[in-house]
Amino acid sequence: MTEPFFTRLEARAQQTGSLLCIGLDPHPADLPEPTAQAAKAFCLRLIQATANEVVAFKPNAAFFEAFGPEGWQALREIIAAIPAGVPVILDAKRGDIASTAEAYALSAFDGLGANAITLNPYLGQDSLEPFTRNAERGCFLLCKTSNPGSGDLQDLKMADGLMVYERVAKLAQEWNQAGNIGLVAGATHPEALRRVRLAAPDLWILAPGVGAQGGDLAAALRAGLRADGMGLLITVARGVSQAENPLQAVRNLNAKINAEREKIKTAPPVPVSISATLAEGLLKAGCVRFGEFTLKSGLKSPIYLDLRQLVTHPAVLAEVARAYVPILQNLHFDRLAALPYAALPIGTAISLQSGQPLIYPRKESKEYGTRAEIEGEYHPGEVVAIIDDLATTGDSKFEAIEKLKKVGLLVKDVIVLIDRESGAKETLAAAGYDLHAVLTLTDLLDYWQATGRIPAAQIQAAREFIQSTHKVG
Repeated sequence: MTEPFFTRLEARAQQTGSLLCIGLDPHPADLPEPTAQAAKAFCLRLIQATANEVVAFKPNAAFFEAFGPEGWQALREIIAAIPAGVPVILDAKRGDIASTAEAYALSAFDGLGANAITLNPYLGQDSLEPFTRNAERGCFLLCKTSNPGSGDLQDLKMADGLMVYERVAKLAQEWNQAGNIGLVAGATHPEALRRVRLAAPDLWILAPGVGAQGGDLAAALRAGLRADGMGLLITVARGVSQAENPLQAVRNLNAKINAEREKIKTAPPVPVSISATLAEGLLKAGCVRFGEFTLKSGLKSPIYLDLRQLVTHPAVLAEVARAYVPILQNLHFDRLAALPYAALPIGTAISLQSGQPLIYPRKESKEYGTRAEIEGEYHPGEVVAIIDDLATTGDSKFEAIEKLKKVGLLVKDVIVLIDRESGAKETLAAAGYDLHAVLTLTDLLDYWQATGRIPAAQIQAAREFIQSTHKVG
């Protein structure tokens, strides 16, 4: 039996030292005349120039279908002209069920001779089975596409907090029993590409969008490569086809890719648990600042955290709220209780995303009306999960806990975005409460150091401050 498709693809990548897949997209504007023969000549020129130095070719079926039967015949002849051992991925984005899917698979693999195909997975696993049943044939499932409008559907949030494209990636990882399923995730969305990699750590990802669509090559490699430096197929079409010397263009791209792979290999590892969007958003929103600051305690700090700034940055606030959800899904509680003031917008955003009801303890009792200390509907005996922005020593949490307990509510868990690692976890644990943090301050410093976002001297000063305050705490 021949090896699974991706085993052969990986061997080809190792043999060539390349991660490039050349798109064979004969745009009418690039042809001397709008004919199937001109499209064929256009593609054959690229194949002959670059076949020895790339991993695969990806002909786009649409440009050939546009020429009718002559175009279909030209596509068959182009695929046949690609040297043996060089994988051919038919970019057809097929998707249908039952006998129709069977016919599409027969056309792509037996009729045209392609080794792999791009598929729309939104009809479910049974629609993929005609394409995946033979392990020698590969399938790349559309996951997070490179076009600007991809977020209209693919970025929708599901009940478990995942985006639709993340669910597709997780399902693909499960379905890849025969070693012949990969994903399509655009280089134009590096944060989404990073999330896809987290959801499907083993799969090969076809990443279009570098070049004419504006995708950043280095960002795509950092986001999409596997830990072994493989697993990402960079697709380039016009960047090579429109070059005066396609072979030199390929060699230049290969050199850039491999130089970046070497940088990634030797750089400190970027913490995979941290969302780049979140880490960058906190900086841009002014929630984390570096310099010299006097804290409430009187201590001089080289770093200052102020999550009250989130109220004027709704996109970052939404990302912050989303980061709490996976922790909350593993806890048992009846209501959220957000602590004023910084955590009130965070708690509201979490409530809107998760559907969990929210209450909050007032900092001061009302002197009129209901004179309530707790705002919102609740019932004695219910369990509340406390939402706050930061944890330092933990002392500030106890006042709120006492107010909640006073009205008959039960508290076990406190969830914060950032643990400053100054003793809060230990202090709360000693009193019988569990502190859960989306991030520690060290996590963020590790990320910013690995990405070169913050000068090394400022990172080191912040680390030393954490160590000193932890000893004090």
